[in-house]
Amino acid sequence: MIKKSEESGVYASNIQRYFEPYKASFAVYRNNVSEQAWSYLQGLLYSEKGKANMERMEEQDGKMPYHQYQHFLSNSPWDHEEVIKQVGQDASALLEKEKEKTGKATGLIIDESSHIKKGEHSVGVARQYAGSVGKVENSQVAVYLSLCNNKRSTLIDESLFLPKEWADDKQRCLKVGIPELKIVHKTKPVLALELIDKAIANKIVFDWVGGDGLYGHNYGLGKGLDERNLLFILDVHKDQHIYEQAPKIFVPEKKEGRGRTPSQRQTMSVPIRVDKYAEKVVEKDWEVIKIRKTTKGWLRASMHFKEVWVWDNEEAAARQRTLIIRKTLDKNDKITDSKYSLSNGSLEDYKKEDFAFFQAQRYWVERNFDDGKNEFGMSDYQIRGWKSWHHHHAIVFMAMLFMLKEQIDQELEYPLMSLHDARKMVVVLIAQTIIAPSNPLEKEIERMKKRQFKRKKNMDWHFKKDSG
Repeated sequence: MIKKSEESGVYASNIQRYFEPYKASFAVYRNNVSEQAWSYLQGLLYSEKGKANMERMEEQDGKMPYHQYQHFLSNSPWDHEEVIKQVGQDASALLEKEKEKTGKATGLIIDESSHIKKGEHSVGVARQYAGSVGKVENSQVAVYLSLCNNKRSTLIDESLFLPKEWADDKQRCLKVGIPELKIVHKTKPVLALELIDKAIANKIVFDWVGGDGLYGHNYGLGKGLDERNLLFILDVHKDQHIYEQAPKIFVPEKKEGRGRTPSQRQTMSVPIRVDKYAEKVVEKDWEVIKIRKTTKGWLRASMHFKEVWVWDNEEAAARQRTLIIRKTLDKNDKITDSKYSLSNGSLEDYKKEDFAFFQAQRYWVERNFDDGKNEFGMSDYQIRGWKSWHHHHAIVFMAMLFMLKEQIDQELEYPLMSLHDARKMVVVLIAQTIIAPSNPLEKEIERMKKRQFKRKKNMDWHFKKDSG
């Protein structure tokens, strides 16, 4: 927590206290590289967007030369998995306390994000679809986990996607340090399920799983979550097919005469696309739900819920799902977008408002990506290898968690503090140790108060307009 000493009048942050329990994770044989980790963590916090790389860090604080940063990320054998495990467990404990305050269920959101890179030597880089720019681009792509409760969220794990062209070239993989057992091409839904299993093994506490259409469209992922008895609410594409009634599935009888005995399952039922189904829903079967508060008033939507079935043309029985259709409304009740999701939860067990809330929570993982890249240099790395990529991400996740703790610690005094605000105040305190002892945080707090005043004024205007 950022506090002002009554005796000295100097502000101080507890970020070093947050870091203390992580020191053991940086033990390497008889050495401990926690000092280098601390310097790199401060460098990520102190650096502005596009400048969170080792050269800029060396220029700004001078605490560690470039080659030491490089060695810490690329060569030092500290275990990134141990750091990420602790980040996840600490985030889980933190959001369990938030759950007690909010009464909201905690979600585990899966999503992928891309990092645009030049050349062909960085681990996993290839010309592939990069969501960050909305087109095929030379990039690295990874699947991430975000833990969220209400408006609080943070990234807790990752898995680098290895394109088939990499997995088929063992020597190329070994050159960048990919362990032999990791030289396997796996789809993103498979990586997502592995991350979920790891979260369970690490005792991460969550109530439901969310994700976008890439994951909701994957029948195998939904089946895997069913088998693990995990509630999910996954977006699907508008061309997702559903059955309005449970389809009767059968294997045709063998016809007389020659020919093979049929083994392929069939159904006489005809599926329908979710967007085509939505078009025929009558007005009385839609209801407006206030989902959650935003800085621009309530997020409101016209919602429809329906018990449906999905089938992969292979299983002996179709799987029952709840279809959730959302048409987001603006201030004038005009539809701004449509979203479709499927859940294995039933309308008997969950309220419609719960489904609407769960569906809307995927927003926070996108915020995590924005914060990670804009505030903590998640994409601003000058490294190529497997080990260094994971090392960098482990420290980024740690930094994100520490700033989330600052936000929560400061909630009573600064309820509208953003992650950017928290980082800026810590940056001032870091600068204070680099430049000279002073109280520059006074000015930063005044600037933050002005930003928060504007935010509150804007929010009050929107809510007043809502109520009017």
